[in-house]
Amino acid sequence: MSFAIHGVGVSSGIAIGHAHLVSHALLEVVHYQVPAELIDQEIARFDQAIQTVNQDLEAVRAQLPSRAPAELSAFISTHLMILNDHTLAEDPKKIIQSDRCNAEWAIKQQMEFIVEQFDQIEDEYLRERKHDVVQVVERIIKVLLGRPSQVPLLEQEKAIILVAHDISPADAIQFKQHQFAAFVTDVGGATSHTAILARSLNIPSIVALQRARTLIRDGELIIVDGTQGVVIVNPDKDALAEYKLRQEQWELEQQKLKRIKLNKAVTLDGTAIDLYANIEVPEDIVQVKASGAAGIGLYRTEFLFMNRREAPNEEEQFEAYRTVAEKMDGKPVTIRTLDLGADKEVNSDTERSCTNPALGLRAIRLCLAEPQMFHTQLRALLRATAFGNIQILIPMLSSITELRQTKLLIERAKQSLRTQKIAFSENVQIGGMIEIPAAALCAEAFAKELDFLSIGTNDLIQYSLAIDRTDDAVSHLYNPVHPAILQLIEMTIKAGLKLGKKVSVCGEMAGDAKLTRLLLGFGLRQFSMHPSHILSVKHQVLQSNLEKLKPAARKILGCQDSDKIEPLIQKMNL
Repeated sequence: MSFAIHGVGVSSGIAIGHAHLVSHALLEVVHYQVPAELIDQEIARFDQAIQTVNQDLEAVRAQLPSRAPAELSAFISTHLMILNDHTLAEDPKKIIQSDRCNAEWAIKQQMEFIVEQFDQIEDEYLRERKHDVVQVVERIIKVLLGRPSQVPLLEQEKAIILVAHDISPADAIQFKQHQFAAFVTDVGGATSHTAILARSLNIPSIVALQRARTLIRDGELIIVDGTQGVVIVNPDKDALAEYKLRQEQWELEQQKLKRIKLNKAVTLDGTAIDLYANIEVPEDIVQVKASGAAGIGLYRTEFLFMNRREAPNEEEQFEAYRTVAEKMDGKPVTIRTLDLGADKEVNSDTERSCTNPALGLRAIRLCLAEPQMFHTQLRALLRATAFGNIQILIPMLSSITELRQTKLLIERAKQSLRTQKIAFSENVQIGGMIEIPAAALCAEAFAKELDFLSIGTNDLIQYSLAIDRTDDAVSHLYNPVHPAILQLIEMTIKAGLKLGKKVSVCGEMAGDAKLTRLLLGFGLRQFSMHPSHILSVKHQVLQSNLEKLKPAARKILGCQDSDKIEPLIQKMNL
């Protein structure tokens, strides 16, 4: 029987192949009592499992191909750090002793406790780091159960699609080497490590399928449409023929896109469009350059702060920011100040409860509440401006008062550097993210006090529609082309144009080629996206005539029915 499962497509493309089910050891853990005289032996068994996983991860890191994406080593390092933290390496032994239980049950109980802490974090990226903890525990349990801790290496067959509850980056790095067609998982989100890895390896992938691991049988023929986020199980002849044709067309289109890498992003009527890349760590520069990006439109600095008990000091931050600036050879680099959530303290021993984390003490609110931490980052950022074309971006602004407080702190950081005679650019540009409806409604007031604006569509949509996009129960309501969203975006772009200030979009909408012409019609001239999306967006730019797009954009902007907007956008893209 043929059926379809819908999830979140995190890496585009189409794969057709046979399912290979990866074991989910967490589901196989049972609880049993350990006799008192065998407790020491059980603890020794646990220690041996930790040691084995440590050796496995070190072996994977050592065997990384020289041309592998730079972030792969960082992912392995993160898992090693989690593995060797006392919360996983030591605390389960206390559970074994106190509860007289088996090691598998103890590590699973500890994992659930840690995951519960992560669920309190408001920042989406940091919250999804709980999956890294789960993946490490999965490896430990596999060893305890006497099974291999890595994904089995199958024959060199491109028609194999891995189906799992979750897949760790340490396992997934084998995909490139062994030419697996794709992978699908029950859990994960668009910003999970697995999703980031999928995009960097350019493997069609879907996450958040919920029950794929249960519903799909080993060896079944499946189709993975990473563009639409759909898995088709046991497709009939017509569906199979259709998707084979789509697959051929997709592969042909990808080859054609590579031909425009060196082309400037200019519309048919001669308007230059800036296509920038979003990055998380300095190592992402390799992908940025490979994509032909005009610069970096968003550098998320919170990645420097994750998985550690103390914030990075000024020197560590400065080195990271300087490295990116220097490697971009004078191209623009927009660095966003810390965007951590309310419950994620630099000192992890401190906790702050929040009823609704998404509306709590996060981003610029947290920085203003922790001026010393913010001062350290601002000094590091300003120092790095002496080594490249750096701009500073302030996240989650909601009021002019907030902005003015931030500007005072920036000036204080500048003055401290002047006093110490440390070089920095006096004319560094300061921009603000428009990701709260209140800020969009007051975009003109913000544009008067800032050098540029950057629209963060992910949060703007979430806050405007009152939808938590990480909540599966309502994620289907997350709609980038809701009439209200389009009006807020157009309003912000118009405010920037009126005052001669540049406006960019740095959320997921910027990388969606289906929306490129619409945003151009609204007047957008700067896009910032994941490097893997730049060529497809550039292709749309090269085929666009701005004067012809404006009437269609106005028509869409005047439409109040979401169902009617989609067909109008499709017509615009013909």
